[in-house]
Amino acid sequence: MFTPPAVYTLVATDLDGTLLRSDDSVSPRSRAALARAAAAGARHLIVTGRPVPGIRALLAHLGYDGLAVCGQGAQVYDAGAGRMVSSVTLDRELADAALGKIEAEVGQVFAAVDQDGADGRTLIERGYRMPHPTLPAQRAERREELWAAPVIKVLIRHPALTDDELAAAARGAVGDLASVTMAGPGTVELAPYGVDKGTGIARAARLLGRDPAGAVAFGDMPNDLPMFRLSGHRVAMAGAHAELKAEADEITLSNEDDGVAVVLERVFA
Repeated sequence: MFTPPAVYTLVATDLDGTLLRSDDSVSPRSRAALARAAAAGARHLIVTGRPVPGIRALLAHLGYDGLAVCGQGAQVYDAGAGRMVSSVTLDRELADAALGKIEAEVGQVFAAVDQDGADGRTLIERGYRMPHPTLPAQRAERREELWAAPVIKVLIRHPALTDDELAAAARGAVGDLASVTMAGPGTVELAPYGVDKGTGIARAARLLGRDPAGAVAFGDMPNDLPMFRLSGHRVAMAGAHAELKAEADEITLSNEDDGVAVVLERVFA
């Protein structure tokens, strides 16, 4: 049976499939549980694959004013101050080369990019379907347009391969040109090499004066594995990917059933 340490100093939560319900809301029960953790001295740290422009309105709606790790660890954003603390970009020539290597292995893929900056755009080429229809995106007529401005990551989809198959093929093809991860259904991504949610949470924790080993972390997809490996207690959601469940200390209820709140209510009883 799990025995929590005397003090947790961080609560690290993914958003999609974890803290957020399917309608992008956070339930009153989850809000109350996070408030209970804050009252006990723990800082809430959002750690998401979404880029900053894709979550600013959501953070404002939640009244979240802390640091947020965004873009698969490439960005650290101060929501209270409304400013980017740090950002790591993906070299565009390397990104284009990586796409070429992937397509040499699996045939045509459809790509999108998240541009750098708090106001960066998400550009999608023809054939790419956004996994989250609520997130804003602009159409690019040609792939060359994807590289018009600095980017933090590339998103790819394949017309036939599963997400697991595409992620595995991409890792084998790109080598050290980029880091490859799967962030959700239809969401295989290329980030700057060596950048992931683990490096992001480590950077944010240093800024907060906290140790990631004192974190209870919640996630649902393989992109949460680097965050899990630094955290003191790792909680996978009921609908989590098998890879994440295999490394979790416990499995909670789904995001629709307040799985985050269930654990926080027990830990910070």
